[in-house]
This record gives sequence, C-alpha cells and structure tokens, in this order.
Amino acid sequence: MSNHHHSEIAFLFDLDGVIIDTEPQYDRFWNKAGKEYHSGVENLEKLIKGTTLSNIMSRYFSHLPDDKQKELEAANHAFDLQLEMNTIPGALEFLVESKKAGIKTGLVTSSDNEKLTSVFRKLSIRQYFDTVVSADRITAGKPDPMCYLLAAKDLNIPPENCYVFEDSFSGIAAGNAAGMKVVGLSTTNAAENIRSKVWKVIPNFIQFTLPLQSLHS
Repeated sequence: MSNHHHSEIAFLFDLDGVIIDTEPQYDRFWNKAGKEYHSGVENLEKLIKGTTLSNIMSRYFSHLPDDKQKELEAANHAFDLQLEMNTIPGALEFLVESKKAGIKTGLVTSSDNEKLTSVFRKLSIRQYFDTVVSADRITAGKPDPMCYLLAAKDLNIPPENCYVFEDSFSGIAAGNAAGMKVVGLSTTNAAENIRSKVWKVIPNFIQFTLPLQSLHS
C-alpha cells in the first residue's frame, strides 16, 4: 500500500437520523403499520431502525398474504416520497467542510434508489458524496458490514481509515464489523445507550470538527 493511502481518510454517512431528521416520522409510520399489519412485536419502530425494507418484511411480515405485503410495501414507498427533509443541525455545513478539506465521502443507507431520488430532489446533497451505497447495491443489509466495505472499496480507502457516522444500533454494528471508527449520533438512541459501542458520541454536527491532523498520523 502506498504511503499516501495511509494519510487519506474517508467519512461515510448514514442518511436517516444522521443527515436528515426523519426518524420521528418513521416512528409514526411503523408504529401504526406494526399494529395494522400484525407484526407480532411491541415497539416495531424501535426494532427496525437502520434496516432495509426487505429485512423488515421478511422478519416481521412474512406471515402476511402476498397482497397485504405488497400493500404495506406500497404504503412505505408512498410514505418515503412525502417525507419532510428537515436536516440534523450542522450536517450540511459539515458535509461542505469535509469536501473543502478534500476528504472522500460516501452515503451508506438502507434506503433504496427510489427514495434517494426523492431525497436528492428535495435536498440537493448528492454533490457532496463521492459514492452512494443504497439497499439496491447490497445483498446483506446492516448490521452486516457489506455496505460499508463496499463504500470503502468504491473510494479506495482502507476500512481502518474510514469514519462512520451512524445513529442506529444496526448501523453502528455494521461500521464496527467493517473495522471502521464509528461516530455515534445520539439523535435516535440516547448517548448513554450507544457510548460503549462507538469511538465518539455527538448530539449533532454543530461545533463538531475533527482534529484532521491527528487523523493523518
């Protein structure tokens, strides 16, 4: 590995709960869907954080007849497309700063391309990412590290030089399993519940700056 690769780092961002503040909206959707479509579990909205729709369907709704499964998937897609794009405080500024600093960036999300198209239409952030890994590019979703390893490969940065920004337990687990340093945002889970699983906890991106020099050593 050439020396200059050692000095290069990448920032890999989850989307929901990290860049866009959508989790409260999803909580309402899945809480209602869990009851209406008989998921068989309490607090479905908590259990599914950060996981792909196909994982949610196979784990909690596989007992439903096909037409009901299709109905729920269609309802979820319709919901995705009308999400309000409130951003996590400081997230957009941090993306701009990262790009200015010449750091490679990736968006790594359990969302599918249809939802991403809708997000990028409402919020012009596509240009801040050097690569995007969506649910459509992977076969195993978070907590599997596949999505993060694929982003590192896209950017040609070794996993140990990647910093992952995540809010959900499944996303944090995926970043850790990929051998990356995980910065946990306490937007979805309380800081004390994620602190032991991450490199650093932050409430949002306001006043968050990495001492970039120390990262290069």
